[in-house]
Amino acid sequence: MSPFTLPEVRWASAALVLFLVALPLQLTGAPAWAWAPLYAVVYVTGGWEPGWAGLGALREKTLDVDLLMVVAALGAAAVGQVLDGALLIVIFATSGALEAVATHRTEQAVRGLLDLAPERATRIAADGSEDVVDAVALRVGDTILVRPGERVAADGQVVRGASDVDQATITGEPLPVAKNAGDEVFAGTLNGVGALTVRVDRASADTVVARIVAMVEEASATKARTQLFIEKVEQRYSIGMVAATLLLFAVPLLAGAAFQPSLLRAMTFMIVASPCAVVLATMPPLLASMANAGRHGVLVKSAVVMEHLGTTTRVAFDKTGTLTEGRPRLAEITVLPGGEFDEKQILALAAAAENLSEHPLARAVVTAAKDAGLELAHAEDFVARPGRGVSALIDGRRVEVGSPAYLLAEDTGAVSTGAATKNAITKNAITENAIAAMQESGQTATVVRIDGTPAGLLGIADRVRPAAARTVARIEALIGTAPIVLTGDNAAAARRLAAEVGITDVRAGLLPEDKVSAVREWEAAGERVLLVGDGVNDAPALAAAHTGVAMGRAGSDLALDTADAVVMRDDLATVPAAIALSRAARRVVVANLVIAGAIIAGLVTWDLAGTLPLPLGVLGHEGSTVIVGLNGLRLLRKSVWDKALNAGTAA
Repeated sequence: MSPFTLPEVRWASAALVLFLVALPLQLTGAPAWAWAPLYAVVYVTGGWEPGWAGLGALREKTLDVDLLMVVAALGAAAVGQVLDGALLIVIFATSGALEAVATHRTEQAVRGLLDLAPERATRIAADGSEDVVDAVALRVGDTILVRPGERVAADGQVVRGASDVDQATITGEPLPVAKNAGDEVFAGTLNGVGALTVRVDRASADTVVARIVAMVEEASATKARTQLFIEKVEQRYSIGMVAATLLLFAVPLLAGAAFQPSLLRAMTFMIVASPCAVVLATMPPLLASMANAGRHGVLVKSAVVMEHLGTTTRVAFDKTGTLTEGRPRLAEITVLPGGEFDEKQILALAAAAENLSEHPLARAVVTAAKDAGLELAHAEDFVARPGRGVSALIDGRRVEVGSPAYLLAEDTGAVSTGAATKNAITKNAITENAIAAMQESGQTATVVRIDGTPAGLLGIADRVRPAAARTVARIEALIGTAPIVLTGDNAAAARRLAAEVGITDVRAGLLPEDKVSAVREWEAAGERVLLVGDGVNDAPALAAAHTGVAMGRAGSDLALDTADAVVMRDDLATVPAAIALSRAARRVVVANLVIAGAIIAGLVTWDLAGTLPLPLGVLGHEGSTVIVGLNGLRLLRKSVWDKALNAGTAA
């Protein structure tokens, strides 16, 4: 959906376009009738929504900066400073439009998540007949049929059948999981090539995917309203400025002063005391750092997020697709004793047998063979057995590739007498030890059996991103605490990866609600958590975290829309760089606030203690605005990003 379907975007765009038309006309000396009406329309199109919102807040007995900006803009126009007022209007209208777009995209993504679970399901009656029903009509105890390639319609338990189910959307596991009778399946997960009969254990409103939706909505609604530093004092500043302006106008009148000088003095005060310079003290550094980060592959969605990145005290990483690439790759080939084939021959035969399979493990084997320059022979009599593996005739040999539990149990090469029995036992022990070693290292072990005899093992694993270890070290150096791994994957795989990248704190086997609980536990302890993830299962925790960062290339739509920032090129090194850049921006913001505050204080003192000429007041006000604006724009330089990219590295 186009952003222009939102009224906030349409009004803000109209105000911006009109301002950009009027500004050059005024600066080039065109007559007032050419540009003044355009500015007037800018005030209306860009100011009515924040003004109305401010009046609404006023009815609730609060005075917010939106209303103050509209009043300041009108005050500036009243004393002839139409450009100043129009600029304020455009800034605030644009800010409101960006906020509306972000909110709308998140709401759309949350609603789209429900599409993961199919709307219809095949229910099996007691007499064995099949009936297609709405998924919401399923009840606990119903039995449904999940055909190959279909998504599971409900959380439940497999009662018949075998298949491999891709449940990355729920658990984040990189590889499909073998499902047999007695195993649990989740709504929204994708069935492989086998058919499953599933007994429904949860109603549609209680499924894991439905709980993900609820958690994202709850976290987005209950997450404290984020504010820029200057907004934290807006109430007192707004009330004080308005009260002072009214007093400065009313007291001289009551004392007998003339109306016009009193009004001019009050308007001069409003202009010099207006927060234009303060707003620009805050926004240009943050916007410039956002633009700099964007040029280098990090999309930061708002100035608030840019400010908050630098306050991070703890970083948590998802595993699959975040610290790893999220794609299975062949990591190891083990030749079993007593065989006549070497590693290349085993890989070539296994890849030839797997070439017709669409299973992710099969694709990893085929890719490895092609990368090694091996030619794949033609496969005949190909058979795929869900949850077990594949079988094919390759150059007259029967080649089987699949689950150790299946292929080793049917090891037809074993014999049962004499010395051969002893050799077979020894070989089986070696094979089992090799499988255990692969699994301990986080790999998925696959057996290659040739003509009935196990010939080799293939270890398949997800590959760690090249920058992961360096990123972990830099984050620890920057924030003083080591990152943590939160993953739905199994503990062995998580520990292996964590050790490889230098992380010692690992929480594995987590469902989405468990990740949210971990984040909230840290937040309750006063931590400001930055969570980096990529999947649907990460979205609730991304919403609950102080700052959520999504991996852009492989990230799910929900994760991308829920996150506060997106790493567009999946370069982990940019995460600590964004933290360092935010800290640089915060330092510039503080410096700008000191500059702006000092100039405002000086001008206000002059206006109260003496007579500040309006032109000098405007000059001082505009001068402070220019100074802080230019100071903030320094953060656009490439050298600033380069420095941030190297922050946290040893000299």
